[in-house]
Amino acid sequence: MIILNCLTEFQRLYRSGKKWQRCMEAINNLDNIRPGVFHSVGDSLVYRLASGSEKQRAEFEGHRRYFDVHYYLEGTEEIEFSAKSALHRVSPYDDETDREFFTGQGETIKVPKGRVIIFENHEAYRFRPEKDVRKVILKVTVEESYFVNK
Repeated sequence: MIILNCLTEFQRLYRSGKKWQRCMEAINNLDNIRPGVFHSVGDSLVYRLASGSEKQRAEFEGHRRYFDVHYYLEGTEEIEFSAKSALHRVSPYDDETDREFFTGQGETIKVPKGRVIIFENHEAYRFRPEKDVRKVILKVTVEESYFVNK
């Protein structure tokens, strides 16, 4: 997991590459979207605004084709994360949803407003939701600017 202190740090480190520039395009569009509605920018990024407490999952969730990027606009959230190799897989990878689920124990951190978190694909995570959280969730393809199958 990559933890960045602020959006400026994200922009400085990830300024090159179309998919990272599209992340900023999505973040700059937040005033125009409703919570829970997915939007896309090109073929490499989907995003949504999450507000309030979301259902807590018992299992850790992992991905293979997309990185999850979370930018915290308000509140704090506790995240438990671990390398997939240290967890027990409880459901097979689903190519249609790009998800796989695990059980076990991980390391816990508390993420405040302003932070940007990038979940890498060798990791799985779960959240302990808090009602005051508002964040943008971006799903960014692991490929450069295109999908191989298109």
